Amino acid sequence: MLGMSTRHILLGLLATGPSHGYDLKRRHDERFPQARPLAYGQVYTTLQRLVRDGLAEIEGTGSDGGPERTMYRATDEGTRELSRWAGEIAAPAPFVANELFAKVVVAILSGGDPAAYLSAQRAAHMERMRELTALKAAKGADLATVLSADYALNHLDADLRWMSTTAARLTTLTAEVDAA
Repeated sequence: MLGMSTRHILLGLLATGPSHGYDLKRRHDERFPQARPLAYGQVYTTLQRLVRDGLAEIEGTGSDGGPERTMYRATDEGTRELSRWAGEIAAPAPFVANELFAKVVVAILSGGDPAAYLSAQRAAHMERMRELTALKAAKGADLATVLSADYALNHLDADLRWMSTTAARLTTLTAEVDAA
């Protein structure tokens, strides 16, 4: 299985020691702050699959004064699978499958206003970049938060460069069509 997957992320979190689903969800959301938060159902379904596939096992149950929780731990096979996955080189995306790109193309094809869309999207990108920059600068920001924000900022910056290039091309195309 190529690419980032919830199963590998949870396996990586289990590699630090036995844990229960609630704790894994909380740690995922802390360690991957720019990712979509995991739903509890997704965590427990993924844990059940890890157990089924021999990559994790149930260590026991405990309550710690609260509801009973099942503790999971990675198996030796799970640790090997995690190591194999972590060493895989991620293939650079060969196709553009970005909503931003798709909306601009659809606006062009349907006679919409791609320049207005790009302008509004640029403003949204700039606002998100300000939020991420503040997150990085926040007192107590841990390394995972800073790295995640840097990653997102670089991608947003690439989007902004593409939007600028595209807006300039639209202006040139419009001028050529108007001159004809």
